[in-house]
Amino acid sequence: MKNIPSVDLSDFLSDDPERKQKFVNEIGKAYEDIGFVALKGHFLSDDLVENLYSEIRKFFALPVKTKRKYEIEGIGGQRGYVSFGKESAKGKKEGDLKEFWHFGQYVENDPKLEAEYPANVTVEELPEFNTVGKETYKMLEKTGVYVLRALALFLGLDEHYFDSYAKNGNSILRPIHYPPITSEPKDAVRAAAHGDINLITLLMGAQGKGLQVQNHKGEWLDAIAEPDELVINVGDMLSRHSNNRLKSTIHRVVNPPREKWGTSRYSIPFFMHPISEMPLNCLENCIDEEHPKLYDDITAGEFLNERLVELGLIKK
Repeated sequence: MKNIPSVDLSDFLSDDPERKQKFVNEIGKAYEDIGFVALKGHFLSDDLVENLYSEIRKFFALPVKTKRKYEIEGIGGQRGYVSFGKESAKGKKEGDLKEFWHFGQYVENDPKLEAEYPANVTVEELPEFNTVGKETYKMLEKTGVYVLRALALFLGLDEHYFDSYAKNGNSILRPIHYPPITSEPKDAVRAAAHGDINLITLLMGAQGKGLQVQNHKGEWLDAIAEPDELVINVGDMLSRHSNNRLKSTIHRVVNPPREKWGTSRYSIPFFMHPISEMPLNCLENCIDEEHPKLYDDITAGEFLNERLVELGLIKK
């Protein structure tokens, strides 16, 4: 029994108003309750998923010296390679047991944003790596736009409210490699308990145990998806914008049982960010006498910068 609700995007995409509303109600209630869903009916084909996993396995298997070539100084790890143990959760000094890569936005018709975002990094040794990464990025972004449309309707907004903020947004596709564990970890887990910074996160690779979410009672529940499902959760930006009506749930990736220490784990989250000018002010229709305004006004860019400092990825 999986502990997070399952929804099907094809309901929302259908021409049947009842099915569409059913999806809006289901995903909205799940995000009010636990902040996570498993989603079928997304835009990733089986072939694309297989090709992506093949390419990222090849990349992480490259010699450390080769991978380090793609670790770019001075950009807070926003593009290219981030080596083992560099990132830690907010308030935690131990680095997580992972290495990862970042694909960023492929800006269309906006020179200002093109100048604002770091350029994507090309891996010379793997001719298909960047092509497959870009296609996956686009398909996850497309899926995310429809999820945000459903959430806009749930919050009583225009269906396309988020579209202009998501277009050319500062989103990140992060293939992660959790290498085999070779000795007793000292206080470090594969990913310590944290909330995501962004609007929503779309996660590939939650088929096995490891990812856990915390419910309102503080209990840790396994979040396990079917092979054809993405796990999608609310991030802190959307939680803040909705005055905490939609919940950004604390989650973690725990170390496997000792008998599985010798295996790698791969997971691929897509962190959907808006453009940096998006105001994250609490929505008026999420504020009333019972739900007073919880957060100060801030833009997405200001909020992201604050959090990257807290994570140790950029210096003050």
